[in-house]
Order: sequence, then structure tokens, then C-alpha cells
Amino acid sequence: MSTPSPTPRTATPSPATTSPATTPATSPTTAGGSPLESTRGRTTIGDGVVAKVAGLAARQVDGVHGFGTSAARAFGAITERIPGGRSSTTQGVSVEVGERQAAVDLTIVVDYGVAIADLARAIRRNVITAVQQMTGLEVVEVNVNVVDLHVPGDDTDGDDDTASTAAARVR
Repeated sequence: MSTPSPTPRTATPSPATTSPATTPATSPTTAGGSPLESTRGRTTIGDGVVAKVAGLAARQVDGVHGFGTSAARAFGAITERIPGGRSSTTQGVSVEVGERQAAVDLTIVVDYGVAIADLARAIRRNVITAVQQMTGLEVVEVNVNVVDLHVPGDDTDGDDDTASTAAARVR
């Protein structure tokens, strides 16, 4: 019985034979450690960077109305009206960043009619994907704290109407 001759190999190595040093990182951690560390140096990523990435990723999910507690949102609204002021992408976002991992806490306001459990799942998925792809950090948890529900037409801009209604009842 004869053994078949080995098939000729192409010049491009297969993924199994590629050396770890030349393989691009496709996951947050590799066998040799973190994609943020190499023989040529180390990359550190600040908390503010991770918070911005997480905040922007969470804002992309439909059903998220806003971020932060009512006091933080009120302060943010005032800040936006000051010339040169702008809204903060990290309001309602806090993070803990280590050398290889990150944890994210989000405080959000949800639009009325949105399934909160499904929204939280979508936020987690979007935040984890964005943070891991942009930073190379492994996201160990994303905690979503829903603090308010936004009902259309129930904005605080209509306070004058409630004052006139109260005055009419008191006559």
C-alpha cells in the first residue's frame, strides 16, 4: 500500500502556522498576553477614552433617551447653553480600567415603550464590541442602571402649564 504524496503548500502560511508575532489580534487577549503589550512597548488607555467609547456606543442604541441622574442632566442642559459649552459624552458613564480589562457602569434614561431587558442586552453588546475593538481591552462587565423613563410630552419645558393649572384650581 502506498502513501499519498503530501499536497504542495502555497507561499502563504495557513493561520495555524502563522507565528503569534505576525498575527493581528482578533480577540482582547492572546496567548502571549494582551494586544496592548509587545516586545516593542506597551500601550495604556485612559479611563476617559474608555468612557467616551462606551458612552458613544450606548447612545447609538435606539431607546436610550439620555444619561445620568436628573441632577446631572439638568446641569448638562445648563452647560450646553453656555457659549462654548457642549454636552458631555461621558455623563452617566463611569469606568474602571486596568492593564488588560475594563468594567463599565451606565446610568440611563429609557424612552417609554421600550423593553428594558432587551435594551440593556443591546447596550451591553454594543458597548462590549466597541470598547474591545477600539481599545483591545477585555470588557468584563457592563452594568446598566435605569434611573428614569422618558414619556413624550412630559418634558420639564411645560412647567408654566402646571403653574397656571394649579392657580385655576385654587381660585
